[in-house]
Amino acid sequence: MGTLKRLGYLVMIVVLSTSCGRYFNKGELVGTRANRKYIETQPYGMISIPAGSYSVGHNDGDILSSYVSKTKVISLSSFWMDETEITNDEYRQFVNWVKDSIVRQKLSEQFPEFLMADESGTPLDPPRLNWDTEINFEKNEDYKQALEELCVTGYDIIEGKKEFDSRKLIYSWNWFDYSAAAKASRSYDYNTGKYSGTIVDNKGNVVPIKGRSSFVMRERDFIYPDTLCWIRDFTYSYNEPYANSYFHHSGYDNYPVVGVSWRQARAFCDWRTRMFNSNIPSGHDVVMNWRLPTEFEWEYAARGGLSTNIYPWGGPYTRNKKGCFLANFKPLHGNYVSDGSMRTISVASYEPNGWGLYDMAGNVAEWTSTAFNESGYDFIHDMNPEYKYNALPSDPPALKRKVIRGGSWKDIGIYMQCGTRTYEYQDTTKSYIGFRCVRGKVND
Repeated sequence: MGTLKRLGYLVMIVVLSTSCGRYFNKGELVGTRANRKYIETQPYGMISIPAGSYSVGHNDGDILSSYVSKTKVISLSSFWMDETEITNDEYRQFVNWVKDSIVRQKLSEQFPEFLMADESGTPLDPPRLNWDTEINFEKNEDYKQALEELCVTGYDIIEGKKEFDSRKLIYSWNWFDYSAAAKASRSYDYNTGKYSGTIVDNKGNVVPIKGRSSFVMRERDFIYPDTLCWIRDFTYSYNEPYANSYFHHSGYDNYPVVGVSWRQARAFCDWRTRMFNSNIPSGHDVVMNWRLPTEFEWEYAARGGLSTNIYPWGGPYTRNKKGCFLANFKPLHGNYVSDGSMRTISVASYEPNGWGLYDMAGNVAEWTSTAFNESGYDFIHDMNPEYKYNALPSDPPALKRKVIRGGSWKDIGIYMQCGTRTYEYQDTTKSYIGFRCVRGKVND
């Protein structure tokens, strides 16, 4: 036994000596990761936006906000931004993942092979879904019977087709309210390790602060796009073909997804973060976090390095030298087809801006994380500014406004300008609003 102990101590000394390098034995302060260097790789489909500053506020052509938006110089950290808007096919990956998780959860109630198990075959506690088990309905008829409850039933069945009920596509996710935690830290007792006071959760309930878990806001959102937005948005207009096929047909795979609310866009960002981080090998730092851009990040990225330009392409006009329109919008008093498309168009159909971002003007307007306030520029900070408000279900509509940027296929030219801001309500879905994601950088 003594020999084994001495061997254990020897191994421990060797590990400690090699982990901190040649300075360990000299008693130098080298940290815990002296031999590790973090190198951030470029995320797939994203563009690097460098740190910088610009004057936020009205520009020469900003007719809508020139009396309420004061010019203010702000500075922003670097970040990654999606090269294009999120497409139908990319959002469909999210829908299919949620559908698959619901199917597996339902099957796990009867078939233990859909649950993770330890070496002895005992399901883990708490239970975890096994994503490696293949769902083969042709080989196992019992799987089909178990999923009957997830399909459309009764009068909702159309033409006798057995379809998955999209109303059951609910995504559960959490987010941490850092603002509430920062305020509550003032009432934290470091002697007892306990908080005092209360917090309003995202359902509007006043609950006592028990610990860190009190600042975790839990959400459940329907994530299937609202395909009927094409009909609801336009009275006396024949948009039924788009309602029936825009999200489903492969011909629209590379078109920007629409009919997605602000809440659904945030749920997508959380899923994208979860999907990526779940594939990071154990022992690595998990720092990847996708989110919606702030309106200031969006405007800075749209300008493409030209801080005073009116449009993302840099010039003062919506046409190039050949007379061709430079974005998909509503030109010439409603001649929609003159720019090359009647409604939306495939992403990246027009030239990118100076940083390689496509469709920062036109095609579809884009959600940002920022709450809309007419006088918001007066009180925002000048370093990485953001204005957030966690609207409760009982709040009036004015508090549920979120900033949208970029203009869409149905908007006139003024909405294509980098400095133009407007809003939409966070729980609404429109046929002219989509989104793209950003991700912060570790070393900016």
